[in-house]
Amino acid sequence: MKFWKMNGAGNDFILINNMEEHLPLESFPRLAQILCRRRMSVGADGLMVIEAPLRDGDYRMLFYNSDGSAGEMCGNGARCICRYGYENGLAGQEQAVETTAGLVTGRRIDRRLYRIRLNDPTTVRLDHPVELDGTPLPCSYVELGNPGLPHAVVPYPHLREAEENSLRELGRRLRHHPAFPKGANVNFYEILGPDHIYERTFERGVEDFTYACGTGTGSTIAVLTLQGKVSGRNVRADMAGGALTVDAEQVQGRIADLYLTGPTNVVCKGEITDEELGNPGTV
Repeated sequence: MKFWKMNGAGNDFILINNMEEHLPLESFPRLAQILCRRRMSVGADGLMVIEAPLRDGDYRMLFYNSDGSAGEMCGNGARCICRYGYENGLAGQEQAVETTAGLVTGRRIDRRLYRIRLNDPTTVRLDHPVELDGTPLPCSYVELGNPGLPHAVVPYPHLREAEENSLRELGRRLRHHPAFPKGANVNFYEILGPDHIYERTFERGVEDFTYACGTGTGSTIAVLTLQGKVSGRNVRADMAGGALTVDAEQVQGRIADLYLTGPTNVVCKGEITDEELGNPGTV
């Protein structure tokens, strides 16, 4: 089974082109669980599967978290898959990618830099505090696409100096909070300066912090733009894995267009020989 391993600002993925491999759909959750295990296999935050388009896209992207659960979309993953699509002749410099959450368009800026238009925010609750131990915690809530990819956006003063285990436990509690029936990716942020934030994301399906989260960054900047805390133009988000840039166009109190720009990295490519899989074609 051929694969690429890529990352976008440290958010890493295994890519399999199923238009060539012809694996059954039901095999992908198990593939993700085995292949994404760090130290035991290739290791990654998620598995992306490229399939033939169903409608007007150049190809279709299926996304699976490292725990085997299906994800609606992944922003950093979409940027990586656009590079794969361009370099493997599936699309040109402008491309359309079908995702579970809707169509995502991408553009190649240079060899490593890609820009995508994220799914539209379909749910935005700017004032959505959640209660923990009897104390309300300020929070906003955003879903991108339909079905929506859920994000809790939480201000956290001095985030860069936060104690790791305490922050992780807070992220875990919010990720499973009853205020979010679908669960949520939890995006903590602090504002560093004009149009400049620092962000950390506790990701649903990974169940830990990742080095970056593209849809989470887009959701956070969308909230801050609507709140008037950033301009929405070329807003920089620093994360453990690097920096991403977001443009959020506001029209009559809503986000009309949401763009994510950032680097991609092809880490390795080759053949998966993991013997724990047995025969993946038979699940």
